[in-house]
Amino acid sequence: MTNNPHFPLMLAPLKLKHNELKNRIIMGAMHTRLEALPNGAQRLADFYAERARGGVGLIITGGYAPNKAGHLEMNGPILHEHAQIDDHQIVTKAVHEAGSKIFLQILHAGRYGATLKTVAPSAIRAPISPLTPKALEPAQVEQTIKDFSTCAQLAHKAGYDGVEIMGSEGYLINQFTAARTNQRDDKWGGSVDNRHRFPLEIVRTIRADTPDEFIIMYRISSLELVEDGATGTQIISLAKEIEQAGADILSTGIGWHEARIPTIVYMVPRGTWSFAARRIKEAVNIPVVVSNRLNTPETVEEVLRDGHGDLAYLARPLLADPDFVNKAAAGERDQINICIACNQACLDYIFKAKAATCLVNPRAGHETDLQIIPADKPKRIAVIGGGAAGMAAASIAGARGHSVTLFEENE
Repeated sequence: MTNNPHFPLMLAPLKLKHNELKNRIIMGAMHTRLEALPNGAQRLADFYAERARGGVGLIITGGYAPNKAGHLEMNGPILHEHAQIDDHQIVTKAVHEAGSKIFLQILHAGRYGATLKTVAPSAIRAPISPLTPKALEPAQVEQTIKDFSTCAQLAHKAGYDGVEIMGSEGYLINQFTAARTNQRDDKWGGSVDNRHRFPLEIVRTIRADTPDEFIIMYRISSLELVEDGATGTQIISLAKEIEQAGADILSTGIGWHEARIPTIVYMVPRGTWSFAARRIKEAVNIPVVVSNRLNTPETVEEVLRDGHGDLAYLARPLLADPDFVNKAAAGERDQINICIACNQACLDYIFKAKAATCLVNPRAGHETDLQIIPADKPKRIAVIGGGAAGMAAASIAGARGHSVTLFEENE
C-alpha cells in the first residue's frame, strides 16, 4: 500500500512479472480516430503522453485489428505488418518518456464490422448492423489465431509493454464463446469447451510467441446482458482457463454493444457493475480489473477496498481530465474535471465517423494543436461574463500566466 493519505489503494503500485505499475489506474481502451487524421501517430502520442504525465499507471490503446477481416470500418486501425511499426514507436516512446506503461488492444470486430470482409463464427447478423457476416471456414479460424499472435509480436517490437486481447462486448472472440452467435458443429462450436477453444488458443499462441516479460491482458465478458449469452458459471470457467492458458491480467467488460440494458450512461449508478468483477477475482489468482462507471477517485477506492478487483479501468474520466490521478494524489479532488457520462463528444462522435473529444474538456483529442504554454509577456486581462465561455477563457488565460479578473453581472 502507498503512503499517500488520500487514496492509498488506488495509488498503490502493483508488481507484474518484470514490470511494476506505479498505481492501480488504467486508462482503458477507447476509439478516438486520431490515428486516421493527418499526423495521426503524433496526435495519438501527444494524447496518450498527456494522460501519462497526469499520473495514470497504464494506458490501453484503442482497438487494432489483427487482419483486414477484423476491421470495425474501412481503413480502421490495424497492426499486421512490419511497415506499421514506426508509427507505433512514436506512441510508445512518448508514453514511456512520460512515465507510464502502454498496451496495444487487439480487437477483431467479428459481426460488428462494417465492411464487406466481415466474418463471424456463424453467419448471423447483429441487430445493430445491416450486414450479415460470412462464417469463418476452419482454416480461417486457425489463420485468425495466428494473426492475433502476429499482431502481438509486432506490438512487442513496437515497444508496447503488453497487449489486451478483446474478448468482451460482443466482438469476435465473445461471439465464439456464446451460443447466441456460435452455431458451429465443428471443434470451434457446440459444447462450452468447444466454444472456449478459440480464445484459449489465442492466449496460448501469443504466450508461446512472445517473451515472458511481455504482459498478456485478456478482457473477459463478466456479464453479458443478452439472451443466450454466457452464464455466470461459464464465465468463471473461462476465466480460470484463460489464466491457465497464460494470461497475466483479466480485464472485465460489461454487456454486449447490442444489449438493451444501459451500462455506461449517466443514470447508471457509479460502481454498479463491480460485483461481476468480484466473482471473477474470487475464482482466479491473477489481478482482475474493474470497469464501467468509475469516474471519481472515491468510487475507485471503494471498489478496491471492497475487494471487487485489483485495478480500475477508466476511459472517459481520463478524456475529461488527463490529470485525474495527479490531482487525486495531491489532495486536489475538488479540482478534478469529472466525466458526466454524457457520451456526446466521445461515443456519439465516433458513431458519426468523427474524431473523439469531450464535452467537458474540448481540448481532448486536440493536444497537438491546442497546447497551453506560458505566455511570453504576461498581461492583465479582464474577462467580461462568467458563463461557460467566460470561465473557460479566464481559466486558460490564468494557466498561461496572465493576471485575470473575471467580471460577472450577477453575484
